Amino acid sequence: MSDCRFRRHRPAATRADMNVVPLVDVMLVLLVIFIVTAPLLTHAVKIDLPQASSQVNVTRDERVELAVREDGAMYWNGEALTLEQLTERCDLAGRQAPQPELHLHADRHVHFERVARVLAIAVRAGLQRIAFVSLPEERATP
Repeated sequence: MSDCRFRRHRPAATRADMNVVPLVDVMLVLLVIFIVTAPLLTHAVKIDLPQASSQVNVTRDERVELAVREDGAMYWNGEALTLEQLTERCDLAGRQAPQPELHLHADRHVHFERVARVLAIAVRAGLQRIAFVSLPEERATP
């Protein structure tokens, strides 16, 4: 009678309960993430924006009008010049006391690279007062 079929003790049944510890860990991590990111989504960044003025700026007598056309041609107070001549004239203007204002008139279709090159030459020469000149925007009349 040593047969297995007649034993009183049956093998232990498998347990069917769920381990909730990993689930709690994941939920706590998500809670921390939401606590940290929620204030960033609801508050706007405050920026002190500059005020624009529509008044015409008063220009000083010591100024240089530098025009750059669409084809890359440059004019110093109406006189055509090359990049080398521009470098020389900017060096002379940078050594003057008081320094003249450089008013840059750039055609709207001129390549930005050309304007950046002109600005780099002026800054290297020590010119500190550089202004972009533009026409006022025409308003549509109703």
